[in-house]
Amino acid sequence: MKKIFFAFLLMLAVVQVSQAQEEGKFRVGLEGGYTMPSGGGGVLLAIEPKYNIADNMNIGIRFESAAMAKNVSQNGLSLEANIAASGTYSGTFDYYFHNGSSSFAPFFGAGAGYSTLANIAFDEAGPESDEAELDGKFAGLLRTGFEAGKFRLTVSYSLVGKSEIEGAEIKNSYLGVSLGFYLGGGKWKK
Repeated sequence: MKKIFFAFLLMLAVVQVSQAQEEGKFRVGLEGGYTMPSGGGGVLLAIEPKYNIADNMNIGIRFESAAMAKNVSQNGLSLEANIAASGTYSGTFDYYFHNGSSSFAPFFGAGAGYSTLANIAFDEAGPESDEAELDGKFAGLLRTGFEAGKFRLTVSYSLVGKSEIEGAEIKNSYLGVSLGFYLGGGKWKK
């Protein structure tokens, strides 16, 4: 985590603050929001360095951490589980539907990568709790939203495979709503 933080600080020193994107420019997005997994909730934080391959398209690498509590079901019985933060590393692509007349730009995006799932702990009646270790999974990402000026509102769905622990099924996919901003990227061409 320290390496990611220092890499981010280095990128901030190089990147200039501006309003949008321009082909051939580099930008960095920062987002925070709420996650809605099956039967629970949590928070997400993300950093995403991007390169503008065209005035209306960019590719990037997304580093996302999502801390969630969710329900685990087995044979119709549901238990609440406490989960630490999971990390997802994805390659991303965004396409902007921008008409060139303003800084408002709706977009659609997708990504694919790997999710490191955090261990899961079950609270039981008593001082002890059971903890299970989860393996990482392939992760997909679908998202849509808009950018206005240098701010970004995103609704995303992270597709992460299910896990099983002793017959109990854990759904790892979640919906996220986030608000963020970005640095760099040039200006929308008119």
